[in-house]
Amino acid sequence: MIGVRGAAAVVGVADEVSPDGVIDVPLRELEARVVRAALDDAGLTLRDVDGLCTCTGGTLMHSVELTEYLGIAPRFTDSTQTGGASYGLYVEHAAAAIAAGEAETVVIVYASTPRAARKRGEKGLGVFATPERLEWETPYGVMLPISAYALAANRHMGVYGTTPEQLARIAVDTRDWATRNPRAYQRDPITVDDVLTSGYLAEPMHKLECCLVTDGAGAIVVTSAERARDLAKPPAYVLGAASAASHASISQMPDLTVTPGAVSGPAAFSMAGLTPDAVDVVELYDSFTITVLLALEDLGFCKKGEGGPFVGSGALAPGGELPGQTTGGGLAYTHPGAFGAFLLVESVRQLRGECDDRQVAGAQVALAHGTGGVLSATSTVILGTEATR
Repeated sequence: MIGVRGAAAVVGVADEVSPDGVIDVPLRELEARVVRAALDDAGLTLRDVDGLCTCTGGTLMHSVELTEYLGIAPRFTDSTQTGGASYGLYVEHAAAAIAAGEAETVVIVYASTPRAARKRGEKGLGVFATPERLEWETPYGVMLPISAYALAANRHMGVYGTTPEQLARIAVDTRDWATRNPRAYQRDPITVDDVLTSGYLAEPMHKLECCLVTDGAGAIVVTSAERARDLAKPPAYVLGAASAASHASISQMPDLTVTPGAVSGPAAFSMAGLTPDAVDVVELYDSFTITVLLALEDLGFCKKGEGGPFVGSGALAPGGELPGQTTGGGLAYTHPGAFGAFLLVESVRQLRGECDDRQVAGAQVALAHGTGGVLSATSTVILGTEATR
């Protein structure tokens, strides 16, 4: 994968959210809207697209079905499903396909409308209702996904002395970013005490430490570095990208305090030829506060076991050592079920300097890190304003 570094760039991004969390339109329409918006952002059209990646339609051939709906016939498609890690994985695969000459312009798209479906009285099948979980976990009162993350948080607290106040600070700092984002679903500031008194959903996870359930969509356009130089917006070059997975069921996680990010993170940094010190802004999947803390450790921003003091210092807050989740994240901005695409959209906007009150000054390197399943899979993407750094 060494030849992939700097060979591709993200040239268009778009996302769609709603002030009340509901976007009550057919899924295909929402997907098409956000795809066209991302292409418009890049100064491209559907005629330029020869690759498409998506996995969220609930059918086996979703990427093919979507290309039919859009009226295109791409030579490269990918429907690999690793939950919230899928979209960083797609950037990795798209960059590799572009470097190999198998595609030139790839669109990555995600859309989901769980709140609108709930209003219509629809019931999903439950993505966690696998035969293994139904046999070995559900009978023991496991409520997924939150119970799995609560297990990880309890273990981290027990082994490393991480405190509820430190985890709560992640939610507080994330909400601070949301107050600066007029599109965020939750914009009222909160305190550590607010988090700790919001009630447990699965001890030690409090309500305000758990992601939203909203409707939303996002799209990312990836093309060759050569073509990117002549398009509408400054490119965000793919410097490093890697993915990893370690388990499906939380009962099979090798170590509740170590995620696959311990593999994907170092691999992405190695490809990029960078270290964590080079990163100006991080967009970490914040399905729960513990997800963020584990990612920071596994990616190398702090040592294993030191995540609590690190986040407790306000490192992720506006003006902090490592600004993170600058939209307000899945905790306060939006969370339609998989937040990975939105991490990439915001990373690109930060590198372009388009984020107004939440802009991280001088951001030149951004890291987007998705997590899928129950800490099961990760994808790490490092983007930069220059093809070589």
